[in-house]
Amino acid sequence: MSVKIAIILGSTRPGRNGEAVARWAQEIASQRDDAEFELVDIADFKLPHLDEAVPASMGQYANTHTQEWAQKVASFDGYLFVTPEYNHSTSGALKNAIDFVYGEWNNKAAGFVSYGSVGGARAVEHLRLIMAELQVATVRAQVALSLAADFENYSMFKPGDHQKAALDTTLDQLVSWTKALRTVRTDA
Repeated sequence: MSVKIAIILGSTRPGRNGEAVARWAQEIASQRDDAEFELVDIADFKLPHLDEAVPASMGQYANTHTQEWAQKVASFDGYLFVTPEYNHSTSGALKNAIDFVYGEWNNKAAGFVSYGSVGGARAVEHLRLIMAELQVATVRAQVALSLAADFENYSMFKPGDHQKAALDTTLDQLVSWTKALRTVRTDA
């Protein structure tokens, strides 16, 4: 049985660089036969700033938009987050989307593709801490795209050849960990 991995586009900003990055990751991932990959754009869910009265860890989602988001998140075995770096962290929109649900993330794996002035590394460091609290295992490999080197004029995505190898390694680790954590979810 194949595992399903979401490629989560973690920016909603108009003119975002992340859309090209996510489509690049999806194109490469779709050539694999060890998992199914689906692009999930958080902008499509139009989540307001967290508006649930009960903490997500209780699993009592009152709003339709939360229930739809929870169903989407739950439908995957693992996640590849595509994140910008804003002010030494991830985007507020991605953090908000993550915080809307809890149990749907548990006992799964995540990898990261980031972009920013230093490859988005600081955004990923914050996401690793957040994922730990959500009981998500993160893989070591990651793709760190430089706005100066992997984008022409900081806006046209043109990744260096080495970035495909970094993505392949990240996906190798992500698929492996995603499959391994299936047993944890089954036993839980």
